[in-house]
Amino acid sequence: MQNNGRTALITGATRGLGLALARGLAARGWNLILTGRDAERLRAVRDELATVTHVAALAGDVTDRSHRDALAVLARGHAGLDALINNAGVLGPSPLPSLIDYPIDALEDVLRANVLAPLAIIQSVRKALKPGARIVNLTSDAAVNAYPGWGGYGASKAALEQISAVLAAELADLEVYWVDPGDMWTDMHQAAYPGEDISDRPHPSTRVPAFISLLEGDHPSGRYVASDLLPAAQVA
Repeated sequence: MQNNGRTALITGATRGLGLALARGLAARGWNLILTGRDAERLRAVRDELATVTHVAALAGDVTDRSHRDALAVLARGHAGLDALINNAGVLGPSPLPSLIDYPIDALEDVLRANVLAPLAIIQSVRKALKPGARIVNLTSDAAVNAYPGWGGYGASKAALEQISAVLAAELADLEVYWVDPGDMWTDMHQAAYPGEDISDRPHPSTRVPAFISLLEGDHPSGRYVASDLLPAAQVA
């Protein structure tokens, strides 16, 4: 079992990009703190990756303050974090409604999960973040482009991008990245296009090298598109 001494906290680690990142970092010797809402899936991920590296897993909802506090305790118990990856998020109603018809209570849930929870987690683990640690917030091209039907999700990611940019300006001892991973073959993306075959989208694992580049390289804080960080041959 190899170990490079670095520790990453990954939210939404039971499927999609979060799971791909957990596998990718485990293979490179990172210690992992993983969380997700599905306790059974999380146990399976922990059992899989525990054969490769040290893994701590705590099921729960990142919108729940007590869960965030528990994650902060875990982070301190690991002698601090080298990386925090705010991957957890929600799409909102499916099929995607037009913004004029968007249920406000559903929009509140999207904003709580995609904007408030990532910031709250950063606040909760702030004292556990080592100097030079990397914060990675997952965003989307829907944050900067006006796609019909994507108003609720896009607005939440636009807000997260502004929060990330301000954090980058305020936290000189950390690197803050907000990253658009691009279209991927995930459950969330499938929910955005119910009934359609989206198997032609890239698998989340193809995006992992871009995140490795940010987590282990020397890129400055800022907004990144994952495909721009990949060799041309890897961009699908």
